[in-house]
Amino acid sequence: MQRLANIYRLGVKEFFSLRRDLVMVGLIVYAFTYAVYAPTQHAQTELKNASVAVVDEDRSQLSQRLHDALLQPLFQPPAELAANEIDAAMDSGSYTFVIDIPPKFEADVLAGRQPEIQINVDATAMTHAGHGATYLQQIIAQEIREFMRGKGAALQEPVSLVVRAKFNPNLNSTWFMGVMQIINMITLLAIMLSGAALIREREHGTLEHLLVMPLTPAEIMIAKVWANGLIIVIAATLSLKVVVQGLLAVPIAGSVPLFVAGTALYLFSVTALGIFLATIARSMPQFGLLALPIFTVMYLLSGGTTPLDSMPRWLQIAMQFSPSTHFVSLAQAILYRSAGFDLVWPSFAAVTAIGGVFFLSALVRFRKTVSEAQT
Repeated sequence: MQRLANIYRLGVKEFFSLRRDLVMVGLIVYAFTYAVYAPTQHAQTELKNASVAVVDEDRSQLSQRLHDALLQPLFQPPAELAANEIDAAMDSGSYTFVIDIPPKFEADVLAGRQPEIQINVDATAMTHAGHGATYLQQIIAQEIREFMRGKGAALQEPVSLVVRAKFNPNLNSTWFMGVMQIINMITLLAIMLSGAALIREREHGTLEHLLVMPLTPAEIMIAKVWANGLIIVIAATLSLKVVVQGLLAVPIAGSVPLFVAGTALYLFSVTALGIFLATIARSMPQFGLLALPIFTVMYLLSGGTTPLDSMPRWLQIAMQFSPSTHFVSLAQAILYRSAGFDLVWPSFAAVTAIGGVFFLSALVRFRKTVSEAQT
């Protein structure tokens, strides 16, 4: 009971220390409000307002129909170019797409021949290039079908393909990015808060005061883990309810309490990692140089930004030892697909096991740091 009381009081001390650190408080507020809201509104990944130009060498009813089918919000009003202007327009980056409709296009279609339409794509605009080319193919095919039906000569298609998007029927990037931003902020702040708390103790000289008290290194470390973890859990939950569900109107399909439980386990892992890094660093700048590359790897390779299936097999195996990979998996399953504990328990178990390894490693390193300080 005395140890539990010590851990509780040390955790409360962390709250008071954080309250006086206005920069860190401001970072927490910013991270779970504007940093979640802004990317979803201004960094969307779906096709929107793509620049397009049309080279109409046919000047027919069908070519005009294709021109008129390029509508907002997918595309900007299409510009008209001459055939000899295509290369210059693409080289200058004026348009993401340039569509070249050849001469006698309508006549060839009506005659049953297979004329070609050239779609020039600026592939440096990666997001628009992939999505836009697909949309253009679908729009052109649909307009040709409608045109042929109007002429009484419907095109025969061997297969009718029906696509049904599950869990995000409108393919709205806001639904995805809002939750992913919360996950990223949880990872970043868990590392930064716990590590900064230990470095702050060292820089202010209060670590030496703690060492002369009847406290063990484990008690000091557990107090920092639960206090900083609780702050992030509360901030992340409020952000999910207020920013994601409220301002962004993203529907949450699954259990928020189950997600909070998974977040608590994940924070157990990541705050321990932050403390481990803080025992290696001697100052806050050094800690930042250590923490940011690690956060970047966890963020980019966790499966939240790019699918794990697209990575090399050895990297997929290596990332199974990162708690962020399993946390992204359980968060997406719970919040998007309404998965219950019976489906996500393997991810819970993996996060717990990795957290135990991180905690023990950090504790060994922290004890070594305490011993060096005492000598």
